Amino acid sequence: MALSNRSKRPGVCERMVVKMAVKETKKDRIFNIVNYSILGLILVITIYPLWFIVIASLSNPDLINTGKVWFLPKDISFIGYTSLMNDKSILRGYINTILYTFFGTLLNLVVTLLAAYSLSRRDFVGRKFFTLMFLFTMFFSGGLIPTFITVKNLGLYDNPLVMIILGATSMTNIIISRTFFETNIPKELWDAASIDGCGNVRFFFRIVLPLSTAIVAVMALFFAVTHWNGYFVAMIYIRNSDYKPLQIVMRDILLKSQFNAELLQQGGDTAGLMQEELRAAEQIKYALIVVASLPVMLVYPFVQKYFVKGVTVGAVKG
Repeated sequence: MALSNRSKRPGVCERMVVKMAVKETKKDRIFNIVNYSILGLILVITIYPLWFIVIASLSNPDLINTGKVWFLPKDISFIGYTSLMNDKSILRGYINTILYTFFGTLLNLVVTLLAAYSLSRRDFVGRKFFTLMFLFTMFFSGGLIPTFITVKNLGLYDNPLVMIILGATSMTNIIISRTFFETNIPKELWDAASIDGCGNVRFFFRIVLPLSTAIVAVMALFFAVTHWNGYFVAMIYIRNSDYKPLQIVMRDILLKSQFNAELLQQGGDTAGLMQEELRAAEQIKYALIVVASLPVMLVYPFVQKYFVKGVTVGAVKG
């Protein structure tokens, strides 16, 4: 019994470690104060522009232009959001963007992960050849005109599939994923699985993918953000308004509101009507940023831990 009680008591070394861990010197306190101050300043610099966009979308544009709005909204107005919600093209653009993001990201993941895993296998025949072929595309491309001709000949011009198929993968993401597979999937797993009769396809889906949650989340985030913010492909290859994504729809609304305000300013309309149009154009500009950024900002915190792990583990090491 005495031995049992003695074993529960912390030893001399353990007490010293605890005492050293609890004790904080003056230099440590100064370092913590400086460190927290710098981090707090960085946090304010990062968060304030986002917060200002939100309050600017709710405030009177005249007060914003005169510098009277800097922390809390003043003379709250929902003209910008009301104008966006009354436009039916916004809802259609949201649906299109969600579909493009979902199916485009799904295709990106399939192509990228399969290509990266194949290139990570040292027993893959032609591994170096295909790697060089993929790397070639990072430095040389056909250009806009040849790509446009190819897209048109394939029947993808003014076709919503062009938003999903074009740019199905990225060599940079393939390299990151390949490095992740090489460093986190040991060869011994494949040797043990092959002895049990496991084939390549089953090994990839039953063993590799469950162990690669981090890199899958990172690639999904990369591709999803690219699809959500993408506008250049739609601007070049999409003409039908029913197929336009949210970014193009919001761009058209912003240009239209600014154009109407300029016409009123140049024409002979009343000053009051001109001022209302100008205010609406300013609020629409800020409301567009909030509407376009909010979904991505809501999703990002849920995949942040995978994002950090995947980037650090899957990065190319020197």
